Amino acid sequence: MPDRSRKPATPQRCGKSRRSLPGDLDPQSLRRRMIRVDQAGEFGAKEIYKGQLAILAGTKSESAIREMAAAEDEHLEFFNRLLVENRVRPTALKPVWRVAGFALGASTALIGEKAAMACTAAVEEVIEEHYQKQADLLDEDSELKTAIEKFKNEEAHHRETALAHGAEETPGYRVLNGSIKAGTRLAIWLSERI
Repeated sequence: MPDRSRKPATPQRCGKSRRSLPGDLDPQSLRRRMIRVDQAGEFGAKEIYKGQLAILAGTKSESAIREMAAAEDEHLEFFNRLLVENRVRPTALKPVWRVAGFALGASTALIGEKAAMACTAAVEEVIEEHYQKQADLLDEDSELKTAIEKFKNEEAHHRETALAHGAEETPGYRVLNGSIKAGTRLAIWLSERI
């Protein structure tokens, strides 16, 4: 008869000891993975905004895009610093994310300002969820957790800004939104591992 008194396994936490399962990363490796993927994500976001601005400079959306891009620059600087301090190898996919991010930003901007905002809304929604999952795994007093929670709130603000600028009015919004979210989730998965 199975032992039903055992509690189900809890999610792996960075910095907190618990019984590990086969395949679990140790806390230091988990933290390094978080830094790698977050640095890659912020780099990709910067490239998306560069692509949007290449097309939409001089439009009514420019100031909102520049404001969001400035926040991404701050996030990227933080993760660049952590990469060096923690001797974390950046993702090998950085050249891919440079081209893909710029192309995504520029191509959606070519469709129109609302499509560029639809792109932003989709990406930021996935990043907000991603940061929340990471924050749930980190110790309360962690510098990384504090930053991730701050950045998560800023990404949520970017999503709200994009929605306020008519993202959902884009023709084919659901298809565009779903495609960009799927691509963003794939980029996260790949950047954690490569």
